[in-house]
Amino acid sequence: MSAIATNVLAEAPAGLAGSVDAPRLSTDFLNRYSEALMLIEMAGMDEELVADLQAWQSISYREHFRASPLRCAASALAAYDRLDPTRARSFEDVCLSMTRLVRTVTALLAEIPQPKELPMILDVASDALRRQIGRATQFINANGAIDIAAFEDTALQAQIDALLAR
Repeated sequence: MSAIATNVLAEAPAGLAGSVDAPRLSTDFLNRYSEALMLIEMAGMDEELVADLQAWQSISYREHFRASPLRCAASALAAYDRLDPTRARSFEDVCLSMTRLVRTVTALLAEIPQPKELPMILDVASDALRRQIGRATQFINANGAIDIAAFEDTALQAQIDALLAR
């Protein structure tokens, strides 16, 4: 069964986690990791971008939205504060994993001489980071209602379908 997410949200009673009035997580936070992914993919062709990767900083979801001028920042923080602590920790673990991946690739790019396997490493790392960003995006789009630590792509789709069927 499929449903249009906006219809499901519009039909939810006010105040429920899926309702339009409830605080929502925001994917704006993930732009930081998308930027790192872009730099990793391009650094294999332009060594000058390694300095940009070395300057890249990871911050937490809360830190990001506390400093954000976006109108949705307060709602994003409120939604994060409402997350089940176990799910929030799993999300933070995924973010930590992405940060470690970025740092590892950055260190390899800065090595002189660079490893001969670097192009293959960059491909594998880019794919892994892209998948992790995708997992985090799905978690945020579901407003934390899925267990990011437990899902596989097929299990995730089943969870999303179940959420939309409510």
